[in-house]
Amino acid sequence: MKQRGPGGDRPLSRRQGAGEGAGRSEPAPAKPKIDKASANDQALDSIIAADKREALKLAPVSHETEARLDRYIALLREWQAKTNLVAPSTLPNLWTRHIADSLQLIDLAPSAKRWADLGSGGGFPGVVLACAMAGKPGARVHLVERIAKKAAFLREAVRVTTSPGVVHLAEIGDNVDRITGPVDCVTARALAPLHQLIGFAEPLMRQGAKALFLKGQDVEAELTEAAKYWNIQPQLHQSRTGDGWIVELTSVERRG
Repeated sequence: MKQRGPGGDRPLSRRQGAGEGAGRSEPAPAKPKIDKASANDQALDSIIAADKREALKLAPVSHETEARLDRYIALLREWQAKTNLVAPSTLPNLWTRHIADSLQLIDLAPSAKRWADLGSGGGFPGVVLACAMAGKPGARVHLVERIAKKAAFLREAVRVTTSPGVVHLAEIGDNVDRITGPVDCVTARALAPLHQLIGFAEPLMRQGAKALFLKGQDVEAELTEAAKYWNIQPQLHQSRTGDGWIVELTSVERRG
């Protein structure tokens, strides 16, 4: 039923109701401000979450290890804003490019509990291995890093993940003096050419450690160069996560 206004049969509009002046227009609602930084972070969160699902298909882990890795990635993203730990272009692919790439080493040394990671940098593969080793009796991962800021990050990463990592702030060539006790496997990633890596690792290998070095597409050229300085019988494993390779060495001997 229509209500009659004071001047006739026209129904009252909302603007002409009690307490409102006729003909007054309401102000347009203010447009919400868009926080571009927040929007970018949310978009990156979504991309990283999808990348994580793909990475865990390549390298499945327990729920406990996954939780530790989540804490590690959160810390890395926090520190990345002030310390360059990984190439910014790789942030969307942290899980496949860095986490899964590191985890695949475990399948090549399934019985290894004591690891030494030379030039740990942002923690790949060292912190990732420590997260996976947590809870195993006798497990220990030595993280050797010469840059103080990165060593500080590694210590915090070991703390927040409650993983069995030990950080050594030292030149890479001084690792033997810093690392006590036996080492089952020595690793390095994006540190130096292969012939130099062998020189760093040789004292540990002489004590029984196996070497697993993550290398890129130029691995054949690096092997050729390394053979000038070392007697080696390398075994190559193609990476699950890209075009790279893993060089496995069980013994080395200097030429000459």
